[in-house]
Amino acid sequence: MKAIEADVYLGLVHNPIYNKLGEIITTTVTNYDLHDISRAAKTYEIEKYYIINNLKSQQELVERVHDYWTGGRGADYCYNRHQAFSVLKIASELAEVKEKIKAETGKKPIVVATDAKEYANSVGYKKMREYLNDFERPFLIIFGTGYGLTEETLAECDYILDPVWGRGDFNHLSVRSAASIILDRLLSLPWWEE
Repeated sequence: MKAIEADVYLGLVHNPIYNKLGEIITTTVTNYDLHDISRAAKTYEIEKYYIINNLKSQQELVERVHDYWTGGRGADYCYNRHQAFSVLKIASELAEVKEKIKAETGKKPIVVATDAKEYANSVGYKKMREYLNDFERPFLIIFGTGYGLTEETLAECDYILDPVWGRGDFNHLSVRSAASIILDRLLSLPWWEE
């Protein structure tokens, strides 16, 4: 069985984001998103997991949590958490993340949005796995918070993934659950070929 070899990055977007009324806002960081998505990112060998939030207070919160687990008492207390948080980074906006990836790899990333809605140009997981193997550029998979990524952000992306559907028609997953499912669908060893 062959694993996907592409360089893959994650971004959790907190701004610009829609709220329940369709207004553009900045959402707050949740501790669970830091811990759980970092752990999933490390499990699937993500290069870096960016928290994208332009509020200084939120960036400071992320830094405090990150520093505790990577260099503070937390690193001694739980080495697994220390490893997971090693991939966590902070950025103010999506453009900054794209520039950092380009500076690191020498190549502009292919940006893949995730959304709970279907679009005419949505791409399925099987096709995206093929793209991950075929392209010689890094991939940045972005997740929205609040009530989703703005139309402007989606328009900037190279691809939009199909929504995560279960057995029924309910698909309002937490971003942590969606991230884990999507990472598994895209980056797991192809267990179905056994």
